Amino acid sequence: MANIPAPIKDIQFIADEVLDLTTHYKKLGVHDDIDSETFMTIIEEASKFLHENAGPLNRNADEQGCHHNGTEVTTPDGFKALYKEYCESGWAALDGDPEFGGQGLSYWLQLILGEMNTYYCPGWSNYAGLTHGVRELVTEFAAPELQQKFLGKLTTGEWSGTMCLTEPHCGTDLGLVNTAAKPSDDGSYEVTGTKIFITSGDHDLVDNIIHLVLARLPDAPKGTKGISLFLVPKFLLDENNAMAQKNTLGAASIEHKMGLNGSATCVMNFDAAKGYLIGQGNDGLKIMFTMMNGARLNTGIQGLAATQGTYESALAYAKERLQMRAATGPEYPNKPADPIIVHPDVRRMLLTQKAFAEGNRAMAYFVGQQIEIIKHSKEQAEVVRADRLVAFLTPIIKAFLTEVAMEATNYGIQVLGGHGYIREHGQEQWHRDAKIFTLYEGTTGIQALDLTGRKMLMMQKGQIGEMADIIQHFIDTADSPFKQELQTYLDMWHEMTQFITAQAQKNANEVGAASVDYLMMSGYVILAYFWAQLHNSAVNNKGQLGTDFYNGKQKTAQFYFAKILPRCHALKATIMTGADPLMNIKESEF
Repeated sequence: MANIPAPIKDIQFIADEVLDLTTHYKKLGVHDDIDSETFMTIIEEASKFLHENAGPLNRNADEQGCHHNGTEVTTPDGFKALYKEYCESGWAALDGDPEFGGQGLSYWLQLILGEMNTYYCPGWSNYAGLTHGVRELVTEFAAPELQQKFLGKLTTGEWSGTMCLTEPHCGTDLGLVNTAAKPSDDGSYEVTGTKIFITSGDHDLVDNIIHLVLARLPDAPKGTKGISLFLVPKFLLDENNAMAQKNTLGAASIEHKMGLNGSATCVMNFDAAKGYLIGQGNDGLKIMFTMMNGARLNTGIQGLAATQGTYESALAYAKERLQMRAATGPEYPNKPADPIIVHPDVRRMLLTQKAFAEGNRAMAYFVGQQIEIIKHSKEQAEVVRADRLVAFLTPIIKAFLTEVAMEATNYGIQVLGGHGYIREHGQEQWHRDAKIFTLYEGTTGIQALDLTGRKMLMMQKGQIGEMADIIQHFIDTADSPFKQELQTYLDMWHEMTQFITAQAQKNANEVGAASVDYLMMSGYVILAYFWAQLHNSAVNNKGQLGTDFYNGKQKTAQFYFAKILPRCHALKATIMTGADPLMNIKESEF
């Protein structure tokens, strides 16, 4: 599989020229030492490290996978040494609190590091990524004594973390969770139950694994209101915070999966394992959503990384593979045939990949900026606005970026033809690996219900909110050739929002029937806004990335508006057909 360097110039363009990282940090009054040069130096060094150390492991990790010997899980060859060097080089602690051994750099940098982890080796990426989320949750919600015990080695990556939600009898419906937590005399709890689909539940990269486990206290009410959250370490600590005896938990087995084989996905048994309550009893699901929402953003970025990876590989192949002649006559008459990049349909597939990768990067980085505003801004109105934007955009980021990754990886296989179907070139691995991104942290359907049911109907009463205001402001003030088209599709988005809201008052099934189509429409319209922004930044460029680079951005924007954005018309049509075509068939008639 090709180990192609990450698209550093594209990352620089979005971070520096489109989203203006220097002004962003100056306004927040944090990370004053991070200018565009420093920011990009860190990104370049991370890319160099991963290109040399993670990229070469990718194909073998997929083919070798993880193994469970009955008592422990081993990861593919090279992962242990890679993880050790990753932590020793400081990458695990990039945005960690210096009090606990972190470097104190920006969340945004950590977000991009996660993107590159997946880009270079998808199966490796989850080990570091989940630990970051566990660290953030412990920082925000755990008692000070738990923070002192666990945050240091979670920050440096010496210990890793998981979140244990799903059980064999329930998937996303966490109100059905049965895992029990019994109070002990010493203030701890005995946690008993089985969890499935636990990413990094057990592995050989670290000495200790810190599990965040949803469970019920003895007097807990039924449903989601009766769930508490517990920190349950693989190894207990003594009075000096050193590892002592093993806790009564372990991996019963690992899942044999379609893809992402280097990532250990475990069935975890907890047998009266000692755990510690985080926050208040019965507040566990609310607390866990802090990590889940971060994980959903990171999952969307994994989809982005897969889109970028399949595009880079397909583009390199299309420039070299000779087949037939251009319809208008030979483009390379000195060669026996033209490279396939001259053919319109190959360009359609490549440009679709390119439009999704580069536009979605802007969308994801924008959300990263909003999270930094929530963390650091001293202006309460800014924080409230950013919080609403993140809440609204999170299900779109998670679902839209991963769904279009499936389209992009399919095109990667198509561009390579038969070579795309075999393992040698890596395109079929991108397709297999990317599929799980549409599933974990809540399927596309679950994200769509979150957007239409919780965010649109409950929070915003049928209004799109701040994101629509941002797009409208751009239309009203910016000098853009796409303003009229953007207004047309923004109005369509508003129209469908009001339509679904009105229909839901008549029939509750209307929300579910329209939800995925509405989410995808939302993604296409928001992506159109970011492509309009990218176009403007490319026109008014800093001149640091080259004429061809900026011209390519302008022409990709034109492609997006001409060839992809019109999909919204079909989505509007299917939304307006309502729930009847889905619900008027009896179960016996299937």
